[in-house]
Amino acid sequence: MPRIKWIEDGEADGPTAEAFAGIRSRSLAGNVPDILRTMSQRPDFMLAIDAASQMHFSGGYLTRAQHEMIASWVSALNRCHY
Repeated sequence: MPRIKWIEDGEADGPTAEAFAGIRSRSLAGNVPDILRTMSQRPDFMLAIDAASQMHFSGGYLTRAQHEMIASWVSALNRCHY
């Protein structure tokens, strides 16, 4: 059980439901990642973090896979689930 209160899909309405739909449409897995769901109480903030993530993982000299590999390595070093 998460320690951060978040909004589940079935509970989402208004701006949160709209944010979830947008995030799902851009997600390769077609879901709302838990790391973003932790911010679901503030859909404006959740969308800003999602936009920053999209920018971080696209373009530049590295491929998406290389970005993901670096992010995974840093998370492992920090013993972070994400």
